Amino acid sequence: MPDSPQEPEKSADSLIRHATDNHVCRITLNRPEALNAITPDQRERLIHLLGDASGDPEVRAVLLTGTGRGFCAGADLRGAAAGGERIPGDVARTIRLGAQRLIAAVLDCEKPVIAAVNGTAAGLGAHLALACDLVLAAESARFIEVFVRRGLVPDGGGAYLLPRLIGPQRAKELMFFGDALSAADAERLGLVNRVVPDGELHKTAREWAARLSAGPTRTLALTKQLVNASLDSDRATTFAAEAAAQEINMTTEDAREGVASFVERRSAEFRGR
Repeated sequence: MPDSPQEPEKSADSLIRHATDNHVCRITLNRPEALNAITPDQRERLIHLLGDASGDPEVRAVLLTGTGRGFCAGADLRGAAAGGERIPGDVARTIRLGAQRLIAAVLDCEKPVIAAVNGTAAGLGAHLALACDLVLAAESARFIEVFVRRGLVPDGGGAYLLPRLIGPQRAKELMFFGDALSAADAERLGLVNRVVPDGELHKTAREWAARLSAGPTRTLALTKQLVNASLDSDRATTFAAEAAAQEINMTTEDAREGVASFVERRSAEFRGR
């Protein structure tokens, strides 16, 4: 959550580029001079775009990345009040309605979300990447739990995400020391799916997104929901949810197509329905 340099005012639309083609919604943080630190307006724009992608039948996958040398340096703190009276509850409310809503928008998106981490991912920026369903990292990428350097408690769901990805002791090591973690080490720990050369990051991300966008969209949504919920559930609850998801999924056109293609010994052609 580092402070970022002064810059001319720009609209949230110009600072968050987005386009949908071939059923992939591409969202790009476009504030390279500030290592894509997120302002409140940008945060709200991201939440809105993820919500739209979730409900748009033409979108079947989401690809999130940044321009320049950084994926996202965290939350832009320039607008935060440095002094003045603070009423109890103000900070908790700000976190709950801000960073936590953003991370929840990624976790709750009904389409698979890929993060293509092109550089530094620090603080909220690291959690934004790690909340995604699949994480690709360029060789030059770094992940930093920067909060402790500022005397801050991790926010944006960090204490929820990291222990579930790498276990509590590894999570504490990253959060207690705030050391930069290389892309290779992040892959070794299980924070990222794959590390690729810098020049191949966006090509690989497009290929993964294309594969997801050609898949059975509702099946992927239900699978994402099952996996995410299983981390907080007991076996009986998880098994019941699995059975319910199967029941729902078998009503989709894609499930019928998948079964028919198996019987007919041909490749399935999913339509996202």
